[in-house]
Amino acid sequence: MTSTNILVAIPLMHVSSSKEAEEFYCTKLGFTKEWDYRPAAPAEDPAYLGLQRDSVPLHLSSFPGDGVTGGVASFHVRDVDALFAEFTARGVPIQLEPHDQSWGNREMYVRDADSNSLRFIQSRQ
Repeated sequence: MTSTNILVAIPLMHVSSSKEAEEFYCTKLGFTKEWDYRPAAPAEDPAYLGLQRDSVPLHLSSFPGDGVTGGVASFHVRDVDALFAEFTARGVPIQLEPHDQSWGNREMYVRDADSNSLRFIQSRQ
């Protein structure tokens, strides 16, 4: 089998308001905005944002056609309970508190204002 040379996959979450999404993802979830593209600036939307947390990228877009709201991104983490403590201290509503799943993972789920699900998964294996 030959190598495909894939280096990274970047989740893209569709959002209705880039300003509100940036506030939630950066202030509440601890991501950092690396860059943004706003072709109609100073208008906030449409926009495409590149975020990062712990060297893991995530993209947000309010452009029509860039996905649909209600998407899912999974993040494999070292300590779900530490993230739970961090997020609750910042007032983040938690959809599923840290929970030991029957398949062996400990998982926590968070939803943004557009019903995108962010799943934080700690492997127990």
